Amino acid sequence: MELNNAIYKSRQRTNAIGLTLSMGAMVLGLVVLLWILSVLLSNGLAALDWNMFTQSTPAPGSEGGGLANAIVGSLMMVGFSVLVSTPIGVFAGVYLAEYGDESKTAELTRFVTDIMLSAPSIVLGLFVYAIAVATVGNFSGWAGSLALSLIAVPVVVRTTENMLRLVPGSLREAAFALGAPRWKVATLVTLRAAKSGVMTGLLLAVARISGETAPLLFTALNNQFFSTDMGAPMANLPVVIFQFALSPYDNWIRLAWGGALLITLSVLVLNIVARVFLREKKPG
Repeated sequence: MELNNAIYKSRQRTNAIGLTLSMGAMVLGLVVLLWILSVLLSNGLAALDWNMFTQSTPAPGSEGGGLANAIVGSLMMVGFSVLVSTPIGVFAGVYLAEYGDESKTAELTRFVTDIMLSAPSIVLGLFVYAIAVATVGNFSGWAGSLALSLIAVPVVVRTTENMLRLVPGSLREAAFALGAPRWKVATLVTLRAAKSGVMTGLLLAVARISGETAPLLFTALNNQFFSTDMGAPMANLPVVIFQFALSPYDNWIRLAWGGALLITLSVLVLNIVARVFLREKKPG
């Protein structure tokens, strides 16, 4: 009896130590996160004004200006990346989940997807630079969209496959029993059942590529002027923030804080939409 009590008390102490360390790590992480957000909000809110959304980036040493060209450039490149990565990622995920259980092609696809998920974004940027910038001879918004697409595709593929595998097998069996062909079961039954999870993965992929800087440094570069020409260098928020934050000009640093706050709020909104509005509703 005494031995059992000693073992019980030892486990209680171990549990208390584990809980204390876990809570301490959580509190430390929250303190650092809140500190970063407070600094970002205090500096970013002071930089937000109407000119930031209506005027282009200013020349070195000048006053005023805004980030209109960078905002439009980022929206265009991210938008084209979504148009490319969504169908490729979703259909690849459907193939892996519904057809790729015993396929060598599926194993290779999963292997390449895992590599792309873990590869640093700067490596993908250098790859696109070598095939789409160095060969053509100029930076462009198209090259930037291609680099962002290579980052978003594996996220969409992996999320789509995982969500489809969560669909109960009985749902597929019922569709097959009604005589539905396999492609209809995959697209109209299982994909529809997992649409919330797939959309969540897509939004999280968009949130990830929205703040990528390294790939765009090697592909889209930057443009001080307002331009919608995707075949030429194009301004974008991550690169503008990077360049302005390292500058000696107070006006540029102020705009960098404003741009950082815009990206942070955009990513926050996307995550809230992904987690709240697209979650599965419980049956009443």
